[in-house]
Amino acid sequence: MQKHRCGWCVGDPLYEAYHDTEWGVPLHDEQLLFEFLILETFQAGLSWITILRKRENFRVAFDNFDYKIVAKYNDTKKEELLQNAGIIRNKLKVNSAITNAQNFIKIQEEFGSFNTYIWSFVDGKQVQNSWPHYKDCPATTEISDMVSKDLKKRGFKFVGSTVIYAFMQAIGMVNDHEVGCFRYKEV
Repeated sequence: MQKHRCGWCVGDPLYEAYHDTEWGVPLHDEQLLFEFLILETFQAGLSWITILRKRENFRVAFDNFDYKIVAKYNDTKKEELLQNAGIIRNKLKVNSAITNAQNFIKIQEEFGSFNTYIWSFVDGKQVQNSWPHYKDCPATTEISDMVSKDLKKRGFKFVGSTVIYAFMQAIGMVNDHEVGCFRYKEV
């Protein structure tokens, strides 16, 4: 018997694997939080499957998303990234990845970890939603608006409320699996 999945991922094995193993699972690892933040910022204006298909290329290009290394990228490294056909070659997004890495470290210094900071917006607990269909899910919420505003105030780029809500979904701050999805109760 086939498992019922959220409708947005059905039909693509890469999408289904991501949905089944990662999406919506509460995440607290600093490097993975940074990875998802950067991938979501690169996704702005594009589809997630586009980013997912390039994820391994991004990992190689961005030193496995080591934010301490990314924060120190220079003009030579920026140019190398802009020539890399395996990733999204957008100058503003490449520059934002570096700026966001620097600001990620500042948040760690202020709060002890980025994890502590980001999860404080939901009091450390996953928000349980109950959408019958993925299309019922909003693109933004009051919480994503607050997080976006705060990150922008701290100098982050490409962190609009829609991008931040997608980030919150990916790292499991919210459970937006469809109620009929086999992952809904698991995460």
